[in-house]
Amino acid sequence: MNDSWIEVGKIVNTHGVRGELKVQPWCDSAEQFCEIGALYLDGAPLEIAARRVHKGSVLLTLSGVTDLDGALHYKEKVLSARRSDIPLPEGRYLNADLIGLTVLDAETGASVGTIRDVLLYPANSVLVVRGTREYLIPAVSAFIEKTDLDAGTMTIHLLKGMATDEN
Repeated sequence: MNDSWIEVGKIVNTHGVRGELKVQPWCDSAEQFCEIGALYLDGAPLEIAARRVHKGSVLLTLSGVTDLDGALHYKEKVLSARRSDIPLPEGRYLNADLIGLTVLDAETGASVGTIRDVLLYPANSVLVVRGTREYLIPAVSAFIEKTDLDAGTMTIHLLKGMATDEN
């Protein structure tokens, strides 16, 4: 298994006065973020005292951080994990693995473009695909036929209105 580093979330704020940190998870869900083994900040492991899901975010308590002043030091920092510490069910992928994949039209086999970004929304993620046009494609099984990381491709079903310049 690839044991490279991957960014998994960002500390966006503090929560309360007891040193909790509010984390925006860059995973499929806040629950998935909580299942990640060790978390790292600038390559150094964090000693985590507690983590819990709160309104789609994760509240993280670090050992030794007991007040607001201590928590403010971590604001806007990006958290990383080793790829091997992130549990993924069959058929699920990390957003970072999707960026750069060539997107193919399931009906024609033609290249639509490349995945440039993954936008996170409460209902589902949206793939930003850029080629000769820009497309916003919901990351759901109704539109995604196949993802092949080894080949660097994703095959999708395009519908009218997915291009950003269509009405």
